[in-house]
Amino acid sequence: MNDETFLNEQIEVIAVFGHGHHPARVIRFKRPNGREVEVQELGLRHPVNQGTKTVHMFDVTDGGADYRIEFDSERLTWRLTMEADHYAQD
Repeated sequence: MNDETFLNEQIEVIAVFGHGHHPARVIRFKRPNGREVEVQELGLRHPVNQGTKTVHMFDVTDGGADYRIEFDSERLTWRLTMEADHYAQD
């Protein structure tokens, strides 16, 4: 990710839970400012142990920016933790 902005926003998420290689797929999320982001592609998804709980991290894109969102499996909450512009100058 280029030009990363670290965030800590609680977000609303529409996701599909199924089976196979991608048992959870994020479809769309809504930021606190009301902006809705339509997910075009799922990058990596990986679980991380934080103490006794597991947080599932998803790297997604809407085609113009990359995002990292996290699902806290204990509290059942979603957070947007990073945003990166695709077109940032190096």
